[in-house]
Amino acid sequence: MKNFNLNLWRYLSLSLAMMVMIVFTSCDDEDDEPMPEQANVVEVLGGDSNFNTLATAVVAAGLDDDLSAAGPFTVFAPTNDAFGDFLSDNGLTSDELIGGSDLANTLSYHVASGNIASGDVEAGAVTPLSGDKFYISIDPDGRVWINGNAMVTAVDKMASNGVIHTLDYVITAPTMSIAEIAVENTTASTPEFTQLVAALTRADLVDAVSGGVEDNLTVFAPTDAAFEDLYVALGVDGVEDIPLDVLTNVLLYHVVPSRAFSQDLRDGATLPTLLEGETLTVDLPGLTINERGLVASMLNIHATNGVIHVIDQVIIPE
Repeated sequence: MKNFNLNLWRYLSLSLAMMVMIVFTSCDDEDDEPMPEQANVVEVLGGDSNFNTLATAVVAAGLDDDLSAAGPFTVFAPTNDAFGDFLSDNGLTSDELIGGSDLANTLSYHVASGNIASGDVEAGAVTPLSGDKFYISIDPDGRVWINGNAMVTAVDKMASNGVIHTLDYVITAPTMSIAEIAVENTTASTPEFTQLVAALTRADLVDAVSGGVEDNLTVFAPTDAAFEDLYVALGVDGVEDIPLDVLTNVLLYHVVPSRAFSQDLRDGATLPTLLEGETLTVDLPGLTINERGLVASMLNIHATNGVIHVIDQVIIPE
């Protein structure tokens, strides 16, 4: 009986040892199996039907190899609908966009170096791969905008070499200064800013609104009708009849020395102006600046040296 019990104990011990060996061997085999690789940003975009146009454009521009590299990259990715709206607004076809000589630069304008997750996004200037700065704004409801006209609609789509945030419009770098935009509009099919340009010329302030990216100005630009109302109120025929010092002060009062998109404005805020000691007051519910109405359809006109918001009345300093 004693030998039987000893043999039984040896048998059980051997069986237990074999079971332990099998378990650990099984675990080792699982550890040795290759883990599935996460797709890079090009592959993620190509695998999402919402980004068909962008994925096609990336390949056409020859950027697929660059964006498949280690990175990391942060991609602000316009959807198919975003591209559709952009093409419609600019009178372009998809073939014209894909075949355009500036395609690579336009796409690079949507890509920044580094892994910028949504929790790290801050208002301010960002220099993307194209080298031309774009500007992030966070509106009072916490929504993120770029250049005042493209909103981030989804965030943190992760890839092996970066992160993707979804945009509802295509962003492009401005090519004209505030002065150049105003002058161009004077010869549009529906002319605008003819009186503003005349006033700036007479006051010798054209150069002041003709700078580059380092200037960072916001101009509240009165319409031609706004100037006509001013002439009636003053009993004059035009800008030539307004005393030069008065005209200069009025124009300086319309310029804020920072690049403030509409989404950057806060209700009740006071904005410093180029007219020393004078500020403007923001009324967001009323969409006014010093009780002069902002034209909702003509906000965030982006220039190399700042941004234009159109107003329906000339603002007069105290």
